[in-house]
Amino acid sequence: QVQLVESGGGLVQAGDSLRLSCAASGGYVSTYTMGWFRQTPGKEREFVAGITWNGGRTDIADAVKGRFTISKDTTKTIVYLQMDSLKPEDTAAYYCALRWRLDVTIPIMANEYTYWGQGTQVTVSS
Repeated sequence: QVQLVESGGGLVQAGDSLRLSCAASGGYVSTYTMGWFRQTPGKEREFVAGITWNGGRTDIADAVKGRFTISKDTTKTIVYLQMDSLKPEDTAAYYCALRWRLDVTIPIMANEYTYWGQGTQVTVSS
């Protein structure tokens, strides 16, 4: 059974930075895509960023482009979301997701991912 564990969330001020991490364990397929989504109460889960298994392809949502960066460990199934210049509207629960696919483009719909982490809260105060 695949497990995804996120870490790195917290309470920060506008303009600060945070780095989220997501470590995957259990099960193994050589090709996969991992993504970051975020969700606020009453809203659907929103795509933030995604990366393929070898880091060859990435995608960043327009809302965070230029401020957020996704990367992965080259030897382990760990994905990072570097969040700079945080804004109060970035406040949300952030979730890591994984799907076992060889993707040409990064899927941006939550229902395209199979495994999910428990989420980590990011709160940005103004």
